Amino acid sequence: MKLLRELMELQHEHGFLSDTLLRDLSREQKIPLYRLEELVSFYPAFRRTAPKKYTIDICRDACCAIAEDANARQSLIDELDQKNLDYEVREVSCLGRCDAAPALAINDAPTAPVNLSHRNEVREIIAGNQSQGADDPTPDWVCDIYDDTNDHYSTVKRLSESALEIAQTCIKRLKGTNLTGRGGAGFPTGLKWELVSKEPAETKYVICNADESEPGTFKDREILRHAPHLVIECMVLAGLTIGAKQGIVYIRHEYGPEQKQLQRAIDYAYELGILGENAAGSGQQFELEIFVSPGGYILGEETALLEALEDKRGEPRNKPPYPGTVGLWGQPTLINNVETFAVAPGIIRNGPAWWAEQGVGEYEGLKFVCISGDVNSPGVFEVPMGTTFAQVIEMAGGIREGKQMKAFLPGGASSLFLKPEHLTTPIDFPAVKKAGSMLGTGAIMVFHEDRDLYEIATNITRFFRNESCGKCVPCRIGSEKGVTLLEGVSAGNYPASQLEILDDLHETLLETSICGLGQVALAPVLSMLKQFPEEIPNHVN
Repeated sequence: MKLLRELMELQHEHGFLSDTLLRDLSREQKIPLYRLEELVSFYPAFRRTAPKKYTIDICRDACCAIAEDANARQSLIDELDQKNLDYEVREVSCLGRCDAAPALAINDAPTAPVNLSHRNEVREIIAGNQSQGADDPTPDWVCDIYDDTNDHYSTVKRLSESALEIAQTCIKRLKGTNLTGRGGAGFPTGLKWELVSKEPAETKYVICNADESEPGTFKDREILRHAPHLVIECMVLAGLTIGAKQGIVYIRHEYGPEQKQLQRAIDYAYELGILGENAAGSGQQFELEIFVSPGGYILGEETALLEALEDKRGEPRNKPPYPGTVGLWGQPTLINNVETFAVAPGIIRNGPAWWAEQGVGEYEGLKFVCISGDVNSPGVFEVPMGTTFAQVIEMAGGIREGKQMKAFLPGGASSLFLKPEHLTTPIDFPAVKKAGSMLGTGAIMVFHEDRDLYEIATNITRFFRNESCGKCVPCRIGSEKGVTLLEGVSAGNYPASQLEILDDLHETLLETSICGLGQVALAPVLSMLKQFPEEIPNHVN
């Protein structure tokens, strides 16, 4: 962490990392220059040349691509040219503001809810006459079990009198539910806590993965913004349960406003004595800090995240061993994502029966979903498990422009396309799997009747191609081959029959890629081709 933080601080101070800065750091820290170069060349947040006065980043991924007015970008560029401003416009991967599509950031600061289409507001932000970002009311979430802010952290304070009691209570109650990891992998939460607690090592770690970077996914952003106390409390509970003294929140660098909100909450938790040498009066130490990712979707993969924390290139490790046994610095490490940490305190406080009651009918628990694309009011919703996708679309104001839906992705860009007939599917991991896709992170992406699904699926494949870390050859070359083939068919350079190659290519990536990125890179486009063969460009049919 130390080295990457120092590089980020140097860039923040100087604007970019020059050869001179890297050589000076190499001499001062007695670190070979190649070690610095391998980090700077890997992480997209680092710059090697001086930036312009205004750097305008525009998201190029699915929901932002379909939302962008063809004239909006050119109008902005024409205006910047007329004013003779020193600027650059860059297309970037998902900024995590899919609810403000087409999303943009100016000098690394997100402008949401202002987007590229809000020309006057963008003009005012560039002129310095309007602040970036906006506050909105705190939502009334069921998972936030505290009606009064004075009651925050009362669950951990009540349980902290006995280390044995806190461990037994947390593990028993979590295992008594169906709660699984909400970052997409779906491993049983209580079992994970129990396995790490049984590891005999003296040093252990608790990590919150707040690096959600997949197109369509932004629910953790809102949880950190509105309920950071729940995440902090649960990390303390986890630390006391497994015997860890150190916690780290690993957050994507595009979440600057949320990082500041979280840091304020952490500082306040220290003031209250929830964090520190005597965490929540337990007699045990638990410290908590934030690590800001230097960028890259691959860093959301848990072992790539660990590599980054160890000041290495963020490339996934072979598994096993798993982080629960050999994690950060080779020590047992408990990793959960933001949503998992946010909902667990309610279970630990109120018990499994309370959790079960939150669902609809036979379904148990709560789920945070985010919805974007062709809906009138994209956003984040906390819903009972068993709520249908159709109901969530109603919560989001229905389909934009009163159009009919053509397709939707139920679990983010890595999930498989579903037809409108599946809108009555309950939000539930097994139910969505039975429908032919996966719930994943709960990121619902909606596309109306006029959308070109072939182009959208190609866009998603480009995202995975762009974000491949390049470590394994099948993913690095296979994802590029997939994009080349899809674009070639679209341009009329290849016959549509060539798309049959994608099946074999997907099978190769699935069997030989180290991590989930390569394993799912071609899955969405294949599902689109099979569900919607009429979407293949007409001139090659």
